[in-house]
Amino acid sequence: MKPYRFIRAWAVLLAVALGAFPLRGESVKLSRDALLDKTRGGWAGQVIGCTFGGPTEFRFQSTFIPDYQPLAWNDDAPRWWYENAPGLYDDVYMDLTFVEILEKEGLDAPAASFAKAFATASYPLWHANQAARYNILHGILPPDSGHWLNNPHADDIDFQIEADFAGLMSPGLPAAATAFCDRVGHIMNSGDGWYGGVYIATMYALAFIRDDVHRIVAEALAAIPAETDFARTIRDVIRWHDENPSDWKETWFKVQKTWGEDIGCPDGVFTPFNIDAKINAAWVVIGLLYGDGDFGKTLEVSARCGDDSDCNPASAGGILGTMLGYRRIPAGWTRGLAAVEDRDFAFTTLSLREAAELIFKHALQVIERSGGAAASAEVAIPVRPIEPVRLERNFEGHFPSERRRINAVLENEYSFQFDGIGFALNGEVVKKADPNIVLSVEVEIDGRMADVVELPAEDLIRRETLFWKYRLAPGPHRVRLKLLNPRPGAAVSLGDLVVYGDKPKAPKGNPTKSH
Repeated sequence: MKPYRFIRAWAVLLAVALGAFPLRGESVKLSRDALLDKTRGGWAGQVIGCTFGGPTEFRFQSTFIPDYQPLAWNDDAPRWWYENAPGLYDDVYMDLTFVEILEKEGLDAPAASFAKAFATASYPLWHANQAARYNILHGILPPDSGHWLNNPHADDIDFQIEADFAGLMSPGLPAAATAFCDRVGHIMNSGDGWYGGVYIATMYALAFIRDDVHRIVAEALAAIPAETDFARTIRDVIRWHDENPSDWKETWFKVQKTWGEDIGCPDGVFTPFNIDAKINAAWVVIGLLYGDGDFGKTLEVSARCGDDSDCNPASAGGILGTMLGYRRIPAGWTRGLAAVEDRDFAFTTLSLREAAELIFKHALQVIERSGGAAASAEVAIPVRPIEPVRLERNFEGHFPSERRRINAVLENEYSFQFDGIGFALNGEVVKKADPNIVLSVEVEIDGRMADVVELPAEDLIRRETLFWKYRLAPGPHRVRLKLLNPRPGAAVSLGDLVVYGDKPKAPKGNPTKSH
């Protein structure tokens, strides 16, 4: 390892830890033209990264994409995805839902307005987003809609891929970005899932006033409480990169070994599928650090890290695109945008060009509200030290102990037993003769009614995970499910059961060999 890299990296981390990073000058000045160019670069980088990684999204789970696997790109790629698979851009149209609320209601729009727009939108959702939609439609509003006790997917990547707007409308103003993250991010996430969005938004904000991705990555970490697993993961990525700055796969292996176990998402526990925020944030950071300011290499590495391989290069590309500005993104990556930049994204009335112009308008308002100046051809952005957001911990004291295939159909009653302190049961409503059917299931735990759960057959408003309960007393438990309103042509398919204990499950060793 080159000594100067080691010195630079640890000087950065030490400065962050001491709260002494040079965000203390009176202001940073940018021309309006440069600010708009960086805003356009952020949106463009996000769209390009998403398009680039689309073909491999979750095809490589808990493994990286090998070098011989081509990652194709051509000028026609954005047009093809816009016309044939516009749902790929959920990263973007989710962002734009929140941007449209800010335009309608102003910068002080309450969390409830964002939540209502999000919950009643016509686009499909998954994981923490869909769990939050269900919660909101059933009267559980933010921040409770994203809390892990109400949302088993609270540590998933959802807000991490939707926080771009908060950073892009807060140029050089991390505190403003995290304030927006507080209102919006707790709709669908908490804990490490929320920190993913805070971290991404903070990197975007810094990308307007910094010209070194290494500095952006390290400095933004000051927004995350140091004792969290999210912060520890990113610190490890930075350290391992500086120990071996030429081999991203070596760092990937270390991250996977140390942080690759998903304990929250009921779809990912005990499986290779990993949509956890911190692991996918690590792949974003690996792309940024090993890409070292090269746009193509940044996208390539972040995509090849696998897992959510469209969202991760979208985040990395958006952050780097903001730092570079649109005009400095190599033309080979931006030429294809000409065919789509004036087309509305699916489920929105905004195009790529309009999104950049609208967020630029909001950014000027945020700058002035933060004590800066934005009325002339040159804007002045006040700069201040970054403060960590509040501490949140999900699934504390909960350790996955078992994944069991139930593989049953609930047509009347079904019971199961487990030993532990919590459970989550996957499944879905099937045989949808009438999509408007809503089944009601009584959940009884240890002889006491715990809940009555409504299960809509309509996929748009479904319950993402059927049943769960955490923080039970340690020991054996019996769960009885009773279908209260059987309907012809509809039933509940019960899938995998995930069980949690109060202690880590000890691995079984091999029998001692005799010699």
